[in-house]
Amino acid sequence: MGPIRVLIVDDHSILREGLHSLLSLNEGLRVIGEAGNGKEALERVRDLQPDVVLMDIAMPVMDGLEATRRIKKESPNTKVLVLTQHDNRPYVFRILKAGASGYVLKKTVSTDLIAAIQAVHHGNSFLDPAVTEMVIETCLENLPDERGSETGNLSDREREVMQLIAEGHTNQEVADLLCISINTVLTHRTSLMRKLNIHNRSELIMCAMRMGLIHVEP
Repeated sequence: MGPIRVLIVDDHSILREGLHSLLSLNEGLRVIGEAGNGKEALERVRDLQPDVVLMDIAMPVMDGLEATRRIKKESPNTKVLVLTQHDNRPYVFRILKAGASGYVLKKTVSTDLIAAIQAVHHGNSFLDPAVTEMVIETCLENLPDERGSETGNLSDREREVMQLIAEGHTNQEVADLLCISINTVLTHRTSLMRKLNIHNRSELIMCAMRMGLIHVEP
């Protein structure tokens, strides 16, 4: 398996250059292109098919939120990792709902960025530690009460699958841990998401926290 192919999207050329230099120090990563706004990012994704897009939010022409929505629609296998200075709730939840796999703050980029890129590339989610507590509080406050009442409809196996996925395990790892086939894992995953009316991994993690299946340290 070759290096993770990364596209950097930010409207500040100096920051793009700095990120390019930082990522180039890691042999497991390769920067294959850059873009200065969301419109350019869409064009680069179509041409280059990166594994991971590092996406700023506040940009001219097309912002990172809309670009993320369109990238996930056109290239669902491409992972979007948001890299921004904004750590308020509206930004965090809107970008996760748009399909982003992770959220990293620019002020902690030197310590978390490599780990975040690797995590989302392997199908996991990554939240900057600085926003984790905020996410937990919002989930507990705002998830519909009806969803909690539906959790009783899950089978024991569906709860096990949900917990392992929320903990960051891949479908294959879940299958290995539970000694079942990957097709069975996918069947349970589809069933539990239908029962809970959730549509992506981020919502699954939030619901698992509300159910008490996982606990995330702030």
